Amino acid sequence: MKQFTYERAQSAADAAAAVARHRGAKFIAGGTNLLDLMKLEIETPTHLVDVNRLGLDRIEPTAEGGLRIGALVRNTDLASDDRVRRDYAVLSRALLAGASGQLRNAATTAGNLLQRTRCPYFYDTAQPCNKRVPGSGCGAIGGYSRQHAVVGSSDSCIATHPSDMAVAMRVLDANVETVRADGRTRVIPIADFHRLPGDTPHIETTLQGDELITAVTLPKPLGGKQSYRKVRDRASYAFALVSVAAVIGKDGAGRVAFGGVAHKPWRVEAAEAAMPRGAAAVTERAFAEARPTHDNAFKLPLATRTLTAVIQEARTA
Repeated sequence: MKQFTYERAQSAADAAAAVARHRGAKFIAGGTNLLDLMKLEIETPTHLVDVNRLGLDRIEPTAEGGLRIGALVRNTDLASDDRVRRDYAVLSRALLAGASGQLRNAATTAGNLLQRTRCPYFYDTAQPCNKRVPGSGCGAIGGYSRQHAVVGSSDSCIATHPSDMAVAMRVLDANVETVRADGRTRVIPIADFHRLPGDTPHIETTLQGDELITAVTLPKPLGGKQSYRKVRDRASYAFALVSVAAVIGKDGAGRVAFGGVAHKPWRVEAAEAAMPRGAAAVTERAFAEARPTHDNAFKLPLATRTLTAVIQEARTA
């Protein structure tokens, strides 16, 4: 691990200002992903700004009837909140499907959104990776790619986003609230928060360098049957090969987002009109531009089968 300096921020604006002052600075809260990457010298921040004391750890109702989730709310607390379990069950289930209990106790809402890919070529500093070293190439393209993206990828990167929570946030149409060093705030729809790789896969979100996430807001409850189904190689502590977050009404209409298949949570709203006709009709449109590799082409029929199971569950509920 390379040497770095450290400070504790006293307010959100102070934290953003501290990152703006120090070239190469990073925010740190739970650190469940960042510290691992620092040990491997994949992340090499010169300065860490600790945001744990900013009071951003509350879940509060909004005037619109939804919930405002502070950026520092731990994954365990969010998953177990009575309001989340009752009105946003897809989010609670997605969180409980991720990592381990110990990690969920430390990981934060903002950190979960910002976690980096678990692509083995990204983690192996002896391999080329455009996400780690822009312009160095992509070892996964032409390499072993079973875990990688089948849609939304590019000639520069075929990595997937690892978050379960983000897939549920996408199907719920969450919004991300931020603040910058000069005090400016903005609200970013979750659909616009994560970027596709294009030719700049190292730029993973639409955040600016000094922009701190302060909260994530959920709209008023959608109702319907909410499900999160994750298919993985092990029953626990494994990332998704394919996951499905869905909200389905009694008439069969609904919303669906997929994880484990793209550089960001994958939702194609135009495909959701086909929900009453069945999973195959939805995935045909959702993955119309898929570019699977020989190793991961199985993800396309797996996505259809997983969504089929979710739809059947909703119909029998």
